[in-house]
Amino acid sequence: MKIDFQETKKDLAVRIDIHTKFGARDIDRWMLDLIKLQPESKILDVGCGSGKQCFSYWDELGGKADITGGDVSEDLLSQAKTENDRRDTRIQFDYLDFNQPFQYANDVFDFVSCCFAIYYAENIPHTIEEMHRVTKPGGRLFTTGPMPDNKKLFYDIIKDATGKPIPPMPGSSRYSTEILSTVKSLYTSVDLHIFENPLVFDSVEPYMAYTRASMSEDRKLWSSLFVEKDDFEKIMDNIEEKARIRLEKDGKLVMTKVVGGILATK
Repeated sequence: MKIDFQETKKDLAVRIDIHTKFGARDIDRWMLDLIKLQPESKILDVGCGSGKQCFSYWDELGGKADITGGDVSEDLLSQAKTENDRRDTRIQFDYLDFNQPFQYANDVFDFVSCCFAIYYAENIPHTIEEMHRVTKPGGRLFTTGPMPDNKKLFYDIIKDATGKPIPPMPGSSRYSTEILSTVKSLYTSVDLHIFENPLVFDSVEPYMAYTRASMSEDRKLWSSLFVEKDDFEKIMDNIEEKARIRLEKDGKLVMTKVVGGILATK
């Protein structure tokens, strides 16, 4: 399943900022409490983007770890390396296309993660098999992704505004099915944990900023909604109108992020 999509630096920054400002819970703290990283671990973060998880791991362990982040986006890797230099965190950032064989040897990492990225893989079994291959016996995998009921308000408003069905999203359509079943087929112990974080908006502007960041930069995932050249702005106007109606009716917009965390042992 080829998915022609890469998160952009701008999109990612906007969405992370909105999660931080309007969310009721801290997903980074939830992940760190769940995975319980051990000092002196050798760690690989697959699909590391601009390095958010890598820096979180470094801070949690006080720098007592050998951390590598890998991503296919040169733009996001450049941002990660710049931040790495600024912080003097000494994390290794590599070019890594998880649709290809990993450049790492067998059984070398104590902990491998892939957060909010694995569902863009062309071949889920290949990507998970590679993560399994480079993990030491007894080592662990942690991966996160949206569950089927993630961001219900977001999709309901888009459906209301366009009168069209929502195209299958790579995350919510694959994470709790194909990805979870593949992990279970390879690892000796697998647990699924659920995280819920309501994003509460008292005005429509931040909600629309989130919507634009989710839909504007790369429209390939939403191609069934955009037919004519000026469809995007028309649809944004319709979404804003529907969002304002809901805000006036309910007094706030509550969009709940529902995330699954798969924690597995090799």
